[in-house]
Amino acid sequence: MATRHPPRFLTTPEAAKRVGLSDRTMEKHRCYGTGPVYRKVGGRVLYAIEELDAWVDLGRRTSTFDPGISTVYPARKRSR
Repeated sequence: MATRHPPRFLTTPEAAKRVGLSDRTMEKHRCYGTGPVYRKVGGRVLYAIEELDAWVDLGRRTSTFDPGISTVYPARKRSR
């Protein structure tokens, strides 16, 4: 009997569901460079679960006064 390993990578719809965003928002994050790191494998976009979770953790705060370690930007062009 083969042992099943948990998935290491998620597709865009799976990643979007994991972080509570729409597929389209994840696509916009890719276009604008504001989203998590992803990979292109055979034309498919894949997200490593660890990197996806790390991206979400950038927005972690304990209060409204907490500056946090970084910022998760909206899915739109950032002004420089």
